[in-house]
Amino acid sequence: MSSTVDKILICILTPLSWLYGFVTWVRNKLFDAGVFKEEVFDVPIVSVGNLTVGGTGKTPHVEYIVDHLSTRYRMAVLSRGYKRSTSGFLLANSLSTPSSIGDEPMQIYRKYGMVAKIAVCENRSKGIKELLRLFPDLELIVLDDAFQHRWVKPKVSVLLMDHNRPVYKDKMLPLGRLREGASATNRADMVIVTKCPEDMLPIDYRIQKKELALMPYQQLFFSRYHYGEPTPVFPEDNPYHVSLSSLTSADSVFLLTGIAYPRSFVRYFRNFSCKVKVAHYPDHHDYSRSDLEEIRNRFKELKGARKIIVTTEKDAMRIAYNPYFPTELKKFIFYIPVNVKFINMLDETDFLESLVANIEKNPLNQQQSVSRSSDEGVS
Repeated sequence: MSSTVDKILICILTPLSWLYGFVTWVRNKLFDAGVFKEEVFDVPIVSVGNLTVGGTGKTPHVEYIVDHLSTRYRMAVLSRGYKRSTSGFLLANSLSTPSSIGDEPMQIYRKYGMVAKIAVCENRSKGIKELLRLFPDLELIVLDDAFQHRWVKPKVSVLLMDHNRPVYKDKMLPLGRLREGASATNRADMVIVTKCPEDMLPIDYRIQKKELALMPYQQLFFSRYHYGEPTPVFPEDNPYHVSLSSLTSADSVFLLTGIAYPRSFVRYFRNFSCKVKVAHYPDHHDYSRSDLEEIRNRFKELKGARKIIVTTEKDAMRIAYNPYFPTELKKFIFYIPVNVKFINMLDETDFLESLVANIEKNPLNQQQSVSRSSDEGVS
């Protein structure tokens, strides 16, 4: 940043960032000292979260855990249901919508509602108690986006960090994107560097490992996104099959995104020979009638032998339930499924084995680990 305006903003935001950092530091110290009490449950809790605001891949990683562990445990996923129109505890069911439970829980429910219970509640402790009341045979609960929710003590804490925005290069809100200082990484049992390039070099592993400087009791893994083939958002109105590899320079793709950091998604489409136009909206954006009218007009202006609209899996949840989405566009809009892959098969095996081992370790070993973490300077 070199402009005068940027320098003024830095001067204004820096003390606010220091203040925010001090408040979060005090809060964590109160938890560490036992002034604020962390509630412990008999059922194992796996927390999946991050230190930054949005965009690290929490939902795909939660789905990965559900996909691989739902055959081993009777499990549930509990989210706060960000930007939903309701409040309190809600259990996802066939009548749920992105508006009632949130777009990300809706996405998880649509994919895994047959093998796991999906619920939302702002108060995670109350949500866990309600899940256990309704389903006393639950053997595992996964908390989505709960790294900062310290009122519940997880059995395993999984922390995600975007490869493209490492926490050690970021700053506290509002100057940067950090919810907590980078030292809070020490609370995690397992750290996953997400959105890594498929051709990641050994030197990149070493740099990330050195900069993170994890404690001996912590484990480090690296994952990437695997994008699937376009899938109709409205399958009943769209019988067509489109393969990305079949797109040519004569075709046009209109990318529609309402996610925090669409760069990886957009960059993926730059690998194909088709012409690409992008319309980006804020994260969790609720598309209005005027938004959709603008999208329709922009799509009509595209030139190409074939024209399609491609959106993210999370956006597809909101669009599929949007009453204002133009009928004439339904046969043209697709979403790209996203799956998590670890950089190599060894990492994938190690992650799952380590996660299960952490879930099943006895409370005494867990307490010893917590004590050792505190002795080594965990904040």
